[in-house]
Amino acid sequence: MQAIQEVSYKPYLIFSLDGARYGIEASWVQEIFFLPELTPVAEAPRDIVGIFNLRGRILPVMDLNIRLGQRARDYQLSDSIIVLELQEFQIGIIVNEVHEVQNISSEDIIGEISYGRKIPREYHQLISGVAKTPDGIVMLLDLKQLIHFSPVVELTNEEENSELAEYRVFCPNATPEERAIFRSRAENLMLPSTRQDFTGLIPLAVVGLNGEYFGIDLEIVREFTDIRKITPIPCTPPHIVGNMNLRGEILTLIDLRGVLNLPPNSIEATSKAMVLQVDDIVAGVVVDHVYDVTYLNPKEITPIPTAVHSSNDEFLRGTAPYRDKMMTLLDIPKIFAKGDLVVNEEV
Repeated sequence: MQAIQEVSYKPYLIFSLDGARYGIEASWVQEIFFLPELTPVAEAPRDIVGIFNLRGRILPVMDLNIRLGQRARDYQLSDSIIVLELQEFQIGIIVNEVHEVQNISSEDIIGEISYGRKIPREYHQLISGVAKTPDGIVMLLDLKQLIHFSPVVELTNEEENSELAEYRVFCPNATPEERAIFRSRAENLMLPSTRQDFTGLIPLAVVGLNGEYFGIDLEIVREFTDIRKITPIPCTPPHIVGNMNLRGEILTLIDLRGVLNLPPNSIEATSKAMVLQVDDIVAGVVVDHVYDVTYLNPKEITPIPTAVHSSNDEFLRGTAPYRDKMMTLLDIPKIFAKGDLVVNEEV
């Protein structure tokens, strides 16, 4: 009689990197925040691309792309750092998107994949297994190997010179505005926890449209994602961009420019979709940039001046200072309810 194997579940934090999905044991995760400015250290291992001051503690940061043997890439404001801890040692890893925590069954994890040939063990030590999930394949990372195992990578002279140049400055291709935001994040993360009292503050996602800042209540933001293949929807208003497949979920993309009386603009390669959920309504809102997550004191909110009242006033909660400009606060629930965003299939 064959023994019945007991099925166990373990929580994993799921995230994306260059279109692939990875998971890491949730018990190792300490906190998550948007990527700040890093200080490169020339003598650090190749995959440790910088350090920063996290509330008085110097935290090394790993470029997971380099760690996995891929080429380094330009960083984006929408990238995040996941802070991991193993035996009191903490390290940050840079990822593109953080999704959710999933409980993955042991029977859905394949410990080792056969490639039809013998491969030296060091080439797959970083992946502890591959999980089959409803959203697709997830590669599970081994934190111990990520930290302690250091493969030897041969670089050409041209690659070495290029990397030495990159060590001199963080994110060399960033615009001055992007660099200022990276630096501001680093300055905020330096503050001791005792000084970060968020009681009564409003958490906001700061995004960009047509060169302007807009603040959206973070509680209704489910995630940020790249815009992939869009399927047009016939007989819909101009602000309905189309549908997009988001890990098996059909997501309708909306362009708020028309609702906000902003000039139309084409979707660029750098555009993002902000997935919002208001009650039972889930939609993706197209934005030019994802800048930051910030906490706003309600006293800083200024009502829209009477002199500039227009037809879209009811969708605006007011304005507030953000860096050297003003940020407009959007009332997304009201926009979804009254902004003519319902697709009329009978037209």
